[in-house]
Amino acid sequence: MKRIATFGVVALVALAGGVDAQSGRDVAALEPLPAASAVPFGPGEEAKYQVKLGLFGDVGEGRLRVGKLDTVRGEETYHLQMHLKGGVLFAKVDTKYESWFDTDELISRRFHQDQHEVNYKRKRTFEFFPEEMRWEMSNGESGELPTDMPLDDLSFLYFVRTLPLEVGKEYRFNRYFQDDGNPVRLKVLRTETVKVPAGTFETIVVQPIIRSKGLFSEGGEAEVYFTNDSSRVLVMLKSKVKILKSLDLLLEEYTPGAPLEAARSTASAALANH
Repeated sequence: MKRIATFGVVALVALAGGVDAQSGRDVAALEPLPAASAVPFGPGEEAKYQVKLGLFGDVGEGRLRVGKLDTVRGEETYHLQMHLKGGVLFAKVDTKYESWFDTDELISRRFHQDQHEVNYKRKRTFEFFPEEMRWEMSNGESGELPTDMPLDDLSFLYFVRTLPLEVGKEYRFNRYFQDDGNPVRLKVLRTETVKVPAGTFETIVVQPIIRSKGLFSEGGEAEVYFTNDSSRVLVMLKSKVKILKSLDLLLEEYTPGAPLEAARSTASAALANH
């Protein structure tokens, strides 16, 4: 049952990756980061998912959302939000993640966790200072960043959507803000047509692998399905877990977001009216 509780964090941490499988060179060093206007998401985007667990079937729901534009220490950010709620019997989870993702540099500026998973609770906020290679927590703790381009659990998911995801290649990045989680690898396996509650989609299938225990550990067989188009919407996730055999995440509803410039205009108009 504990695997249900940890699903929120591992599902998001693991969806990251950047080494060319043929050359072994760091993709991030070879290719420029996507322009802010070119990312496949924007304010107002929302996806709702059905969560299924083995023989129990539908056990809850998950949501991913891009909120209104915000700022952190003067830097414009996307306000990313994730909420996972559900479970079975006495194994319940109600967990929220928020990330403030820089619209220009595509790095994390702030990360908030509010976890209620079975008997485990944790609430904390990280402030990232990439220029100084350090982080601070709301309780006064601090530490060093392994990179000046940090990504947290949630922002990593959105960053992966900006990658080319070419079949047969492997991507690897050392950009997770806690060094023991690096490198995160992403193998692009194949294309496949899948049917979920939201409809039928042409997808590109990837296998995420992280240096930790859980759904996407070394040797795992998890597969994540993104739409095989410029939107790269997360359509389905399939993973094997002990005892209950399988954990699936299936897209139920999707609402696209607004382009960045349109969201900026809306935000400016709202400020002008106050």
